[in-house]
Amino acid sequence: MTTLDTSKPAADASTSQSEGKLKLPALTALVVSALIAAGVFSLPQNMAAKAGAGAILIGWGITFIGMLTLAFVFQTLAHRKSEVEGGVYGYARAGFGEYIGFNSAWGYWISAWIGNVSYYVVICSALGSFSALGFFGDGTTLSALIVGSILLWSLHFLICRGVQGAALLNLIGTVAKVVPLIMFVVLVSVAFQVRTFKIEFWGNEQLGSVMDQVKNIMLVTTWVFIGIEGAAMYSGRAMKKSDVGKATMIGFFISILLFVAVSVLSLGVLSQPELAQLKNPSTAGVLAAAVGPWGAALMNIGLIVSVGAALLAWTLLSAETAYMAGKDGTMPKFLGKENANKAPVNALLLTNGLTQLFLIIAHFQQAGYLALLLLATSMILIPYFLSGLYALKVAWQKDGYNRDEQHSITRDIIIGALATLYGAWLVYAAGMEYLLLSMILYALGIVFYVWARKEKNGRLFNPIEIVLAIMVVVAGIYAVYLLATGVLTLS
Repeated sequence: MTTLDTSKPAADASTSQSEGKLKLPALTALVVSALIAAGVFSLPQNMAAKAGAGAILIGWGITFIGMLTLAFVFQTLAHRKSEVEGGVYGYARAGFGEYIGFNSAWGYWISAWIGNVSYYVVICSALGSFSALGFFGDGTTLSALIVGSILLWSLHFLICRGVQGAALLNLIGTVAKVVPLIMFVVLVSVAFQVRTFKIEFWGNEQLGSVMDQVKNIMLVTTWVFIGIEGAAMYSGRAMKKSDVGKATMIGFFISILLFVAVSVLSLGVLSQPELAQLKNPSTAGVLAAAVGPWGAALMNIGLIVSVGAALLAWTLLSAETAYMAGKDGTMPKFLGKENANKAPVNALLLTNGLTQLFLIIAHFQQAGYLALLLLATSMILIPYFLSGLYALKVAWQKDGYNRDEQHSITRDIIIGALATLYGAWLVYAAGMEYLLLSMILYALGIVFYVWARKEKNGRLFNPIEIVLAIMVVVAGIYAVYLLATGVLTLS
């Protein structure tokens, strides 16, 4: 009789469990790559068009505190509620029920792939800045549509070959795109003039009061920070749960240093009115003023590399959101299917199919980068608000805390409260226009929610949820009416 050796299967099982898992560098790269994309290359103009240097500094101060609290929220929840997968939508679902959790997943997912559409537009626009490639125009021409579509489906098939391999390529791309931004900061620092920086420091009458200026740049600062939750969204694929929080904080500090440096130092090279008139990517115009035409070429190349890596990161993140939601029944279960390479094949196909549809719409409607990014940003504000509120709830109820952790409980209550207030402030700062536009998309999501609930034979709505659903539908119908009558626009 032969004695079976059980040691090797155990080792194989261990290897199988770790296969395809993401380590700290890959998780950090996903955060940095998701954060540092097209937005940072347009920050000088986007900020100066709405505010003077003083208001911009105040705005970054508010953003630093608010986004730092959100980063702490994701770090804390990754530790205290490590069993909750799915990141922002998982937290909303665990804290506030099925319908709220679905809306968080739906809003985050739509924000991700609409943001991807804006990236395809801006990468083709950057290509069009080179004289030999002028036929790409502003990124909405037929040539841009064709090239964007080819890039879209190339990334699709790359990810279908395996998430881990795509994440490794993203790590390489992240390193490559940070280099031109560091060069920008160094060169602009040398050219910085205090006298130029002081010109219309507090803005002018056209920009409004300092409070109005700060409020008006909030969607821009929020847009560049979308992705701070990137590691949390991949908590289910992390090699170590503790790496999720570490990757979030490392990515946050790397990114905010670059964001503030790029936007503030530019005000010492060109004045606020001059920056406001630049074409995007405006870092090209700033560096051209500092060192000459070659600076513009460097920034346009940097943007192409940066957005290429960001597209990979955000295609991964958007598909992962739909996959996790399909896997746990928040969204229809067909989205939770993986192929032999552990890639979320159905979620990826639906995500990229809708991205392709909106690329075509952008071509015919001439929808530019700014309009798309503002709509994408508005969709993610509610998921961010709910994440902060859930962290506050967990700390208040002492869920996951030991009796001797009163100091940690008090700290986390403060952090959760600040993150919740920041989320509410962002919804207010975005304005009623984009809140109404987002309601159209949230209303359409009810079809998917009902589909998923019927698959699980679950209750559709409780009394509070039915009231919320009716409010969303009414707001969505009202927004459609305003769009049809021209009162509300996408521009």
